[in-house]
Amino acid sequence: MDTDAEAPPRPSNTPEFTVSEISGAIKRTLEGEFGRVRVRGEITELKAYPSGHIYLALKDEGAKIRGIIWRFAVPRLSLKPENGMEVIATGKVSAYGERSDYQLIIDRLEFAGEGALLARIEQLKKKLAAEGLFEPGRKKPLPALPRTIAVVTSEKGAVIQDIRTTIARRFPRHLLLWPVPVQGQGAAEQIAAAIEGFSRLPAGFPRPDVLIVARGGGSLEDLMAFNEEIVLRAAAACPIPLISAVGHETDTTLIDFVSDRRAPTPTAAAEMAVPARAELMAALAQSAARLAQSGLAVLDRGRLRLSRVEARMPDLPALVGAARQRLDDRAERLALAPRALLARKRAALDAIAPRLPHPRETLAGHGHTLSLLEARAGAALRRLLDRRHAALAQRQDPRGGLESRLREARTRLEGLSARLEGASYQGVLARGFALVRAESGEAVTSAVAIAEGARLTLTFQDGTRQVTAGAPPAGGGETPPAAPPSRRPRRAAPSQGSLL
Repeated sequence: MDTDAEAPPRPSNTPEFTVSEISGAIKRTLEGEFGRVRVRGEITELKAYPSGHIYLALKDEGAKIRGIIWRFAVPRLSLKPENGMEVIATGKVSAYGERSDYQLIIDRLEFAGEGALLARIEQLKKKLAAEGLFEPGRKKPLPALPRTIAVVTSEKGAVIQDIRTTIARRFPRHLLLWPVPVQGQGAAEQIAAAIEGFSRLPAGFPRPDVLIVARGGGSLEDLMAFNEEIVLRAAAACPIPLISAVGHETDTTLIDFVSDRRAPTPTAAAEMAVPARAELMAALAQSAARLAQSGLAVLDRGRLRLSRVEARMPDLPALVGAARQRLDDRAERLALAPRALLARKRAALDAIAPRLPHPRETLAGHGHTLSLLEARAGAALRRLLDRRHAALAQRQDPRGGLESRLREARTRLEGLSARLEGASYQGVLARGFALVRAESGEAVTSAVAIAEGARLTLTFQDGTRQVTAGAPPAGGGETPPAAPPSRRPRRAAPSQGSLL
């Protein structure tokens, strides 16, 4: 028999725990030993669940610890966690027994020092500057006197009170407040939504002329909502002139570079938005005084010019008096003029009357002239009747008259024929002369003008012949005259060589 196998187990002093007991003991030990801790590390494995919880891990060069942010703690975070961000997480260490894991329950996140925070801001600044969001050409001018001013800030802080008081003191205007949280988790999204909301107000709602985004002073972490990219892009796309007034005069956020104007304080932003009414009234009074002074100066210059012109002008009353006197004189002379004219005409008529002939003498002269004309007309009438009688007699003997006219016409025709025959060249040709023409048809009148070998046309009384000009005689003398033609001219040979 195997005695060892049947032996009872040896008693031990080590306590025995169940899995749940040891897991609970470790959890109590961790929570009691460490309590509330601050852990610095780089966020990794970030994941947000639909339930609202955020799971992540913090790591450094040598280790990694898991963490969780419960849903109720997310809105209270001062920043939005992202992978690669170096933060300091505040919370308590706890254990998850089902997986035997320990984890950090986080209820607060902050950047790990200003160096990391500033590096992140500087990186975003370079990115937006490369896109041209900081260009001066994009800045919109502020209106001189806005009707409605919109403000994006917290409704509980002193900022809105300072803005309201300053605007009421300088120039009362309508204010529209869009209350938003100015720090913490989700503040950046609400600020951006407020800026976009003012830009897209529905029709009929008073559209703001100026938009002020303001916040009081605080640490760099407190002002981080105004360094978020979502806020900066909303401010850059806003069509309303935007004034940024975040923090105190020494605080600078990225929204100051994107906005159209940057105010050092919220009070200064209100002063930029509206002018001082007293200053406007003083400026208006000064302008009115200067305008009145300018008007008086213009009147004085005009009065001086008028006085100078008046000094060079004649005395108008004297001119009118002289004209009136001339008018009276002309009126008196006009009243006397008809009687004087009649007197002059009567005197001229009296002077002409003795030289006028008596009407009886004029009538006698006209009667004598009429009798002479009557005698001349009778003689002319008798001569005309005689010619008519002779013409009528000739017409009664038409044969005798026709023969005489034919004889006269024949005699006239014979004379014209003789003159025509004397002037015609045909008569000259009948007397033994010839007409010489060149090939062009022009008459040749000089022997020198005929070149050797030239073709000529000779026209005689009864026809024409074509000849060729030969060389002149060697002695240079004149050509002997040709023999007179016989009564019956002989026909020329078909190929006559030369005429000379």
